[in-house]
Amino acid sequence: MSKRDFLDLIDIPAADLRAILDDALATKRARADKPKGAVDEGAPLADHMLAMIFEKASTRTRFSFEVGMHQLGGSAIVARAGEMQLGRGETVEDTALVLSRYVDAIMIRANDHADVEALAAAASVPVINGLTDRSHPCQILADLMTLEEHGFDLANSHLAWVGDGNNVCTSFIQAATKFGFKLTIGTPARYAPDEEDVEAAQDLQARVHLYDTAEEAVAGADVVIADTFVSMGDADADERLDLLEDYAVTTDLMELAKPTARFLHCLPAHRGEEVDAEVIDGPQSLVFDEAENRVHAQKAILKWCLNKL
Repeated sequence: MSKRDFLDLIDIPAADLRAILDDALATKRARADKPKGAVDEGAPLADHMLAMIFEKASTRTRFSFEVGMHQLGGSAIVARAGEMQLGRGETVEDTALVLSRYVDAIMIRANDHADVEALAAAASVPVINGLTDRSHPCQILADLMTLEEHGFDLANSHLAWVGDGNNVCTSFIQAATKFGFKLTIGTPARYAPDEEDVEAAQDLQARVHLYDTAEEAVAGADVVIADTFVSMGDADADERLDLLEDYAVTTDLMELAKPTARFLHCLPAHRGEEVDAEVIDGPQSLVFDEAENRVHAQKAILKWCLNKL
């Protein structure tokens, strides 16, 4: 069987993504009363080893993958890129060839998406994109899992993204081609998502629509999604905060969505910037269910990569 990398949602068959979500939901239910360190029945990844490489700081990605591997019966080794020879000039390709001799899979949270693609091309074991400047596919599966857990039928749901058309937004655009939800995106022109990604999704009949204002994007939405205005590595913080100010998810903006609408944010959040505290800490918010589900989505991704689904 060919090697399965998990780099971008657009490259993974919709049926496989559906299987990953179904497994994540089922596995979470099956271990509902177990302590966090208990191993899942059958220990599906017993004796398997995951390497985790971090070029960026991490809370949810690191803990969810490490806890997930433990729950699956496997083990993980964590290293910051600066602690490795990778941080001293060793090539991505050499790193991939060496780690492929040591571990069964590699997860990397990287600055440059091209480096992750190069790592995957050289590695003989599966490579998982834990976040790059281009996309964040693991996050989106946790988000969609959370929505289904709360009763949403994705194919008949309207999701609205407001703010920066960043890597998370890109993965939502790709997910729209696989799950059929309507996606409306409200951004200033300066921070709109990549036109090629939007056009590629629309060519696949995805219902993806761009708007200049947050109000147009959110009108009638089932779900409102935001992210931090200033991400790691952004050098234009002042410009971002100025241009994105009108795209903050306020209580007034949420009132334009359906009365039953829910709010998502991948965290970390900055209350008073991209979202009001009354929204993220209020009854419409699902952000902590969303964060919890990173563990369960990650576990299903690992099983898919290692042909255990």
